[in-house]
Amino acid sequence: MEQRDLIVTPIVIFLVLAGAYAVRPRFTDEVTRKYFFPALLVKIFGALALGFIYQYYYSGGDTYNFHTHGSRHIWEAFWDDPTKGFKLLFGSADPAAGVYKYSSRIIFFNDPNSYFVVRVAAFFDLITFSAYSATAVFFATVGFAGGWLLFQTFYQQYPQSHRGLALACLFIPSVFFWGSGVLKDTLVLAALGVSTFCFYKIVLNREPTLSNFVFLLLSLFVVYSIKKFVLQAYLPALVILLFGTRISQFRSTAAKILLIPGVIMVTFFSGYYAVVKIGEGDNRYAIDRLALTAQTTAYDIRYWTGRDAGSGYTLGELDGSFESMIRLAPAAINVTLFRPYLWEVKNPLMLLSSLESLALMLFSLYLLVRVNIWLPRYLGNIHLLFCLVFSLSFAFAVGVSTFNFGTLSRYKIPMLPFFMIALVLILDHANRLRKFRSLANTE
Repeated sequence: MEQRDLIVTPIVIFLVLAGAYAVRPRFTDEVTRKYFFPALLVKIFGALALGFIYQYYYSGGDTYNFHTHGSRHIWEAFWDDPTKGFKLLFGSADPAAGVYKYSSRIIFFNDPNSYFVVRVAAFFDLITFSAYSATAVFFATVGFAGGWLLFQTFYQQYPQSHRGLALACLFIPSVFFWGSGVLKDTLVLAALGVSTFCFYKIVLNREPTLSNFVFLLLSLFVVYSIKKFVLQAYLPALVILLFGTRISQFRSTAAKILLIPGVIMVTFFSGYYAVVKIGEGDNRYAIDRLALTAQTTAYDIRYWTGRDAGSGYTLGELDGSFESMIRLAPAAINVTLFRPYLWEVKNPLMLLSSLESLALMLFSLYLLVRVNIWLPRYLGNIHLLFCLVFSLSFAFAVGVSTFNFGTLSRYKIPMLPFFMIALVLILDHANRLRKFRSLANTE
């Protein structure tokens, strides 16, 4: 925390809130208006709290590497020579371009995925005079916009479930904490919200406008630029949503039955092709090296870079083969969704994560026992299927490749809103079925 933060941050917060007040009528109705400002405020709180935690608890970390040891040097370059600043912000960032004085001090300069976040932070720094807290508020605003669009996407389909959907998209504690500050996760989560909103507009609402296509492609590009493996789980789910929507538009049940086998094959190969294409040019995400990447990442976090964190876990042996990954799939999904258990807690942040995981487990158990859920009954709901395919495949991917609870609490947040949305949709279906049976019994 610097003096510039104390001066600039209150001004930025005021401007953000004033702007939000001006646009609120356009993006809310009588039902959703009550969620708008609370959701924005918790995102701002999460961004500022994240900065305090990293400064006073961790004494540094990624968020300061993105900003203080990253974007601030680009901001300084702009002050010294705007030409060099533009080279760092928009150019190839080649050290030979006369910017070595600045690039040599940027920790993530040689990491393209992380440097993308540094560039975004640098853009906001030009407005905030490189005040970390003020830049974090802008990141929180971007994260809020993505979360709000995700909420609007499913609210338009299930307006009666607005409370549950608001909780899922806007008020999950770990999401508004880890997904609000100057981190990769904030931009990825926001981009997923924007892309889902635009995809629904194009495919379901039949609004193939230029702006929808532009924002869809731009948001997918953001995810691709920062975390390719998120896109490898997300695109197959979008393919399922696309073809599932097309099948549901047929009125004839016989036609649907005849089309299903072919659509399943097309969906599978389309999803597989998407995963292959995303991995091209990066050996870590090539389809034939995904298992080896998972093994390398998990063991590095567990036994090397995260060995002193005291919050490691193991699921079993990974030998770099797909067979070993698939064998650990149930445990990997479980650790992402429902662990750490209370008896595994070793520090205050783990306790908060454990309590959230416990709440998610209890809600899931409620649906299994009290609602008497039978999953195949719900698979005809294409919205539910989309959320489950993405959230469970992503939960498997991060659970099997992390092996550290602290890191996992950050990595898993892109799937948490979607998994929670799936649970809300199941509950909505069960409630409507119960009402229908009650009406039938009274007649």
